[in-house]
Amino acid sequence: MKKLTFYFLLILFLISCNSTEHVIDGQYLLTKNLIIIDSTKTNGTELQRYILQKPNPRFLGMPFGLYVHNLGNHAKPKTPSNWALEHPTSYKFVKSVFSEKQSIAYANSFINLNQWFLNFDEPKLLNEKKVKQTTENLAAFYKTQGYFKSTVSSKIDTINKKAEVTYEIKKGRPTLFDTINIKIKSPILDSIYQKSGRVSLLKKGDQYIDQTFRNEASEVVKLFRNNGIYNFTESALGFYVDSTRTDYKTNVDFLISANRLIEDNGRYLEKPYRVHNIKEINVITDYSFDNNSETFSDSTNYKGINFFAYDKILYNPKYLSENIFLKKGEIYKDTLNNLTRINLKSLKNFKSTNIKFSSTPGSEDELIMDVFLSPLEKYTLGFETELTHSNIRNIGVSGKFSLTNRNTFKGAELAKMSFLGSWFNSQNGPGWEIGSDLSLEIPRFIAPFGLSKFVPKEMSPRTLFSLGSSFQKNIGLDRQTFTFLTDYKWQYTPTKTIQLEILNTQYIKNLNVGSFFNIYNSEYETLNDIAKIYNNNNADLQLPDGAVSFMNTVVNDANFQASNPDEYNTSLNILNRYNIITSDFLIPILAYSFTYNNQTSFKDNNFSFFRARVANSGNFLGLLSNKRNANNKKTFLNIPLAQYFKTDIEYKKFWDMGNNSVFAFRTFVGAIFTYDNSNIPFVKAYFAGGSNDIRAWQTYELGPGARDNGLEFNIGSFKFLTSLEYRFDVVGRLKGALFVDAGNIWDISGSSFVNDNEKLNSFSSLQNIAIGSGVGARLDFNFLILRFDVGFKTYEPYLNENKWFKNYNFSNAVYNIGINYPF
Repeated sequence: MKKLTFYFLLILFLISCNSTEHVIDGQYLLTKNLIIIDSTKTNGTELQRYILQKPNPRFLGMPFGLYVHNLGNHAKPKTPSNWALEHPTSYKFVKSVFSEKQSIAYANSFINLNQWFLNFDEPKLLNEKKVKQTTENLAAFYKTQGYFKSTVSSKIDTINKKAEVTYEIKKGRPTLFDTINIKIKSPILDSIYQKSGRVSLLKKGDQYIDQTFRNEASEVVKLFRNNGIYNFTESALGFYVDSTRTDYKTNVDFLISANRLIEDNGRYLEKPYRVHNIKEINVITDYSFDNNSETFSDSTNYKGINFFAYDKILYNPKYLSENIFLKKGEIYKDTLNNLTRINLKSLKNFKSTNIKFSSTPGSEDELIMDVFLSPLEKYTLGFETELTHSNIRNIGVSGKFSLTNRNTFKGAELAKMSFLGSWFNSQNGPGWEIGSDLSLEIPRFIAPFGLSKFVPKEMSPRTLFSLGSSFQKNIGLDRQTFTFLTDYKWQYTPTKTIQLEILNTQYIKNLNVGSFFNIYNSEYETLNDIAKIYNNNNADLQLPDGAVSFMNTVVNDANFQASNPDEYNTSLNILNRYNIITSDFLIPILAYSFTYNNQTSFKDNNFSFFRARVANSGNFLGLLSNKRNANNKKTFLNIPLAQYFKTDIEYKKFWDMGNNSVFAFRTFVGAIFTYDNSNIPFVKAYFAGGSNDIRAWQTYELGPGARDNGLEFNIGSFKFLTSLEYRFDVVGRLKGALFVDAGNIWDISGSSFVNDNEKLNSFSSLQNIAIGSGVGARLDFNFLILRFDVGFKTYEPYLNENKWFKNYNFSNAVYNIGINYPF
């Protein structure tokens, strides 16, 4: 492997020596932009947008896209006839064996391949005009930051057809605000401004920055438009800066006009600003471009809102009106207009929602509000399919078919029926899973005792009811699952979401307990070795009854415990694990989640995400039942009841580094605390490893703690995970990533069955944090990202010695395929 790596790097080195192959004499390949600000070198992240010419993208310091481009040749033929003249032997051979049509196709294949190379990533050649324009852009930018006497110069260094450009910036002293005068000529606007009590963003002593003026203008426009001045725009605002002073200070006059300009028969007239009221609200529930010239055939009025339809009103006016926050007779407010638009879109029933305002004939201070709703199809079919691969399932395919019914009960509800199926070829042979679920999402709170009043409609409340079941064959222990969920969710603020899960109940039944030791084969082998010691012979244990019977015999044998304590404890651990995994469970959960996300759009790469979830299982049903099974576990309807508290906390932070590169950070902490002698269900326990976790280990492979006993499915009751990832462009749709993952799982149950090296006893246990690092490649198709990551084991806490980089190689690496980013 080391030799292969050496040859690979050698080939890359040889290729890199030829990066200027397609650069003709007199031209230069741009290899670097250097920025120096006040004699200090910097990467100038915030300045990259003003640099018009950038070098070819690099991965691991090398322009791979350019290397691929250089595999092409501009001098090669562009047509099959010219290609035939250059390659007569092969062209005539294909023509004689097949036909002239096939020989043309043969030639075109080489022509297209050569053109594909040439189009891959063309060399970025130095353009002196763009360098000059960049210099002007940077000078203009620093003037917007108050550095009116800044200077920007550029220098080009060339060698061997390569060029580096240095931009040197001398900022000088910034200009500061001195006196701020706000002059409002309109009595109506002045009254609104004074009553608001707002403090201007323009403050004496602050540095002059253009963005401050834009922010001030935006805030003032919001103030007036949220107080009934519907037609107020930024054109009514003016900032006048005193540029005559020489002491690096400036006075600012902020003027707000008293009148607006309107066009009247080719003339522009001045009209004073007035407060607008909503006189009339009309909602068209089935608008489309094809029927907008027809007359309405159905109409009704609900609480002052007129509802119309070209065919028939299919939506309950009561529920639609709850999403219209501007009211008849009240003043116009931009925030309520935007809130109306957002809430109507969130109903997921309309292709488009268009809101228009017009003046009432004969009145200058009254508005007519028209809401045009274009419904989606009532019934839609959906189909999803996925190809999967993991260390547990070698290869698999799954599919999901769904039927969605919109506006089910005329209140914009969404009813969805889904059927899923999958087939896997696992290490234990082929298996399959089928399932179905039925859900109903209601765009309001459905709660008893008037509790829905505590969450206003402005917060877009949602109620979700879901019922489902699935059945597995030859996967795990042939688990059968039934679920029922009542979920409440609302947008507390634009950045904060609250979710409340009530009656989130799951029933898990294992139908093939006898296959336990076939799946967890390493545990059988360990147990079989202990049996040979115990019986002093070579007889193998018979599965499954013989293994279970042997474990029950051993754990009650005090003599074996005294003579073979390690083997005794191992048998005890396997028995405990067997009881947990093979047990059926009833898991009734009550959970609360809080989410903070200040990402403004999908393209926003500067944002934070925080999520905390607190859940309890079994508390209420535990109070209703006093029955216990033979293992002293509380049961309900003779089913073992899962009783635990679980807390998950996750935080993510993203920084835009410029040039389409992003630095991402993620950390996660979770803990489960059982009570009343309950076990943790396998499906609710924590695991480590996998394509979205610690990528240098496979799913369920790592932990708990420093344990390394070769078990297939390792779980724990405490988890810590953190990741750092640098994402960047390579070429075209191809993106790259460098990452480091760290974390592990531990046991905090206090069980006597657990070894000390698996427990989280103190801060010293944190030395068992595993570390993986690696590289990744991603293909960005806009609608999804296909991801390939290679994770290398960097620090392995379970090794006795040489824990760092012992298995840091391709043969022990983990190759992960995933969809979208890992976090």
